[in-house]
Amino acid sequence: MTQALIISVSGLRGVIGENLSAAIAADYGCAFGAYLRSSRDDSQKRLSVCLGRDSRPSGPMIQAAVTAGLCSVGVDVIELGIVTTPCVGVMLRELACDGGAVITASHNPIQYNGVKLLLSDGIAPPPAVAAQIKARFQDKDFSPVGAAQCGRCLDNDQADPIHIDRVLAIVQPAEISAKRFKVVLDSVNGAGGRIGTRLLESLGCEVILINGEPTGFFAHEPEPTEANLQGLCDIVRGEGADIGFAQDPDADRIAIVDQNGRYLGEEYTLALAAKYVLGTEGGDTAANLSTSRMLDDIAHAAGVTVIRTPVGEANVAKALIEHECIVGGEGNGGIIDLRVGPVRDSLVAMALVLQLMTTEDQTVGHLADQIGGYAMLKEKFSATAEQADRIIAAAKTLFPDAKINTSDGCRFDFSDSWIHLRLSNTEPVMRVIVEAPDQAAAEDYARQVGTLRDQILGQVP
Repeated sequence: MTQALIISVSGLRGVIGENLSAAIAADYGCAFGAYLRSSRDDSQKRLSVCLGRDSRPSGPMIQAAVTAGLCSVGVDVIELGIVTTPCVGVMLRELACDGGAVITASHNPIQYNGVKLLLSDGIAPPPAVAAQIKARFQDKDFSPVGAAQCGRCLDNDQADPIHIDRVLAIVQPAEISAKRFKVVLDSVNGAGGRIGTRLLESLGCEVILINGEPTGFFAHEPEPTEANLQGLCDIVRGEGADIGFAQDPDADRIAIVDQNGRYLGEEYTLALAAKYVLGTEGGDTAANLSTSRMLDDIAHAAGVTVIRTPVGEANVAKALIEHECIVGGEGNGGIIDLRVGPVRDSLVAMALVLQLMTTEDQTVGHLADQIGGYAMLKEKFSATAEQADRIIAAAKTLFPDAKINTSDGCRFDFSDSWIHLRLSNTEPVMRVIVEAPDQAAAEDYARQVGTLRDQILGQVP
């Protein structure tokens, strides 16, 4: 069955040749440009959008289409080429653009692509604005301009050095360089290899780059999970490296492998980065509802508070700004440091983790063991919105004593565990995240939810 095109707060995402074409991408570019035009008081002002892409083979086609759409409604396009998502966030503010667009499907496989939108503040559109852009796209509520008013296409190749300088400014490069860390970086043939290597070398690291060529033909499944990163684990162990980093295709998130080749995963990325920042800079922090309680433990030790938000970096960034925090993020390995920008950023994550290792003079594995941890299970399965609602309603009956948070699906909090059930913004699936003190308890909660799922999806008579 053909999947439906997904349009949400995370932008547009679909399958090339199935539900996402150049024509659709062009219309989405038109809709975004028309929204930007309608949101400005001065209708005569020339508008501009920063545009970058990851390395997928379909990227040039979708980029050209979005560019055509934006230009056709009178918006200039500054093309950055193959760059990371956080690079676009940095550059649109550096160049005072009215918005940004990234041609990427993040961690999804090669057949997917999409368009992620950013507003002039570098943050993805909030739900109300995303709904306006979606309505314009669906209703074709946009009008082409005349020849003299068409947008211009401009090239800019300064994204990497500008972004790297911003990241270096939040750490102590000389201190890190003195450690001469040996780092294995797996960029999964995405957008992060070039800039990731340059950053690490600027921090004095010996870099072993694997899957660094930005072909878009991913050497393994691109989501940085344990099952997909056994090759990285083996190389870290074999090379005697100090740490391994695994980026996703648009390099806005990373997972970590320790010096023994042990997969620490994505949840430790935020925990380790926050441990350094909260220990030196102070202030509260923010994370989404699906993020590990490790962050709460670190915040408690630092005497600060964790603000919980719905899933989505725009929600976390908004909370960081409103509560005057510096650092926060999501348990998928995405770190946001407002000193660099309000976008998840794998470069920020790498720099902060290396700084923590330097400051504490400890291996990353030892630092992770000090933090401790919980047993976490993450599952996903195909489900409609109606089925998801039924599963959540049944879970409320099953867990009547849990503390409930319905700001994004439903999170059930118990004294020492939690369950989060929600529909994905980027895939046609429902996600189940469970965290408990030990594996047996996590598996028991997951089993109970699985029984509800099977009953409601009709897999059990």
